[in-house]
Amino acid sequence: MTNEEILARVDHTLLKPDATWEDIRTLCDDAVYYKTASVCIPPCFVKRAKDYLRGKMRICTVIGFPSGNTTTAVKVFEAKEAIENGADEVDMVINIGALKAKNYDYVKNEIDQLRKVSEGHILKVIIETCLLSDDEKKKMCEIVTQSGADYIKTSTGFSTGGATFEDVKLLRTYVGAGVKVKASGGIKSFQDAETFIELGADRLGTSRLVGISKQVRGK
Repeated sequence: MTNEEILARVDHTLLKPDATWEDIRTLCDDAVYYKTASVCIPPCFVKRAKDYLRGKMRICTVIGFPSGNTTTAVKVFEAKEAIENGADEVDMVINIGALKAKNYDYVKNEIDQLRKVSEGHILKVIIETCLLSDDEKKKMCEIVTQSGADYIKTSTGFSTGGATFEDVKLLRTYVGAGVKVKASGGIKSFQDAETFIELGADRLGTSRLVGISKQVRGK
């Protein structure tokens, strides 16, 4: 697999709290140059990025990020506003505490509501694998499959760990055939990225691969 083929699966990401518009604009320029799948940016920058990019790059944003424990109503509002502002894809964080309490109806209902308001757009469900047992990961595969979401996503990148090869393999094994897998957090090299893809990841959340490409290019 070529580096260009790998970059085409990357959500080029900048979600740091101190990110400025200048940082986001550079991210957008790099994503267009290296032909990534999308830019993944904070909600407050979506409208400005949409106006700036003028259709040259898909825009992804995050909902309930990074803790996942805002109310369902807040997540629904965030998603609706993000889509109105021009987001093509939304990555929502589940309520991890509800999952651990085995309140599966709450978790499923929340995803269902986000699926409803994001109809016609890509919905990715972040389950924060580093905080879950294997049984909890398998349960989320079941819930995400039932919800009709497009992706199950490993991590926010803001918790105790990111994507692992073992987790991507598990998610791909247990999630339904119609749901894709996104590996996010801690992807450090093109070799890592290729392994994640071979194990079943269709998208990769990272900024490092574009950074490596810029270094090779001498910029």
